[in-house]
Amino acid sequence: MALLELRGVGKEFGAIRALGDVDLAIEPGEAVGLMGDNGAGKSTLVKIIAGNFAPTSGSIAFDGQPVHFTRPVDARDVGIEVVYQDLALADNLTAAANVFLGRELRRRVGPFSFLDHGAMNRRAGELFAELKSETRANDVVRAMSGGQRQAVAIARTRLSDAKLVLMDEPTAAISVRQVAEVLDLIRRLKDHGVAVILISHRMPDVFSVCDRVVVLRRGRKVADKAIAQSSPEEVTALITGAKEAA
Repeated sequence: MALLELRGVGKEFGAIRALGDVDLAIEPGEAVGLMGDNGAGKSTLVKIIAGNFAPTSGSIAFDGQPVHFTRPVDARDVGIEVVYQDLALADNLTAAANVFLGRELRRRVGPFSFLDHGAMNRRAGELFAELKSETRANDVVRAMSGGQRQAVAIARTRLSDAKLVLMDEPTAAISVRQVAEVLDLIRRLKDHGVAVILISHRMPDVFSVCDRVVVLRRGRKVADKAIAQSSPEEVTALITGAKEAA
């Protein structure tokens, strides 16, 4: 059974049709690369899945149940998390504090309640070990590399026990070594049965970690193929319109 299933999903903004009749399914533990030129509809599709936009038409099912998201918290409640390109991390806080931001653990001493930094550090350390990341719970985010920052953002999704993680250009503007770290993090998510939708312009990344590639052009899905049955050249042709569909 598909974890996420979109049927005929469309989105209109007044007279502008940003997305038209998109079907998409993703299985647990599967990574799907979502590709397309600027304005192809990738962001709109992701925002619908994440609960930022309600679709104008079509239906969405998650874990076999129909869902109707009107706010991002609705999507988070069923197990959908988003790692945005800017990561939304607090530079002045530690890795552990960022992982637990808004979800802090507390302990009571008599009538008083205190943040349980020890428990948060231990749990964050376990999550980083699970992801095979060298990031440490006490590291301050300001001093981190791009790859370590991604580890913090991904550890946050593991804390909430996400079933589907949407990743928006996670390897943009980081070094080759850090790209390898982030791709390994995506593999770790898959190993734990978490589905991933990877929005990326980087063809090598998609072909390295994804099982399928979905291409949007002018708001419509023009391809949905197994990585093993496609090629970077074909995907480029689909993105540009040199090839109509696959």
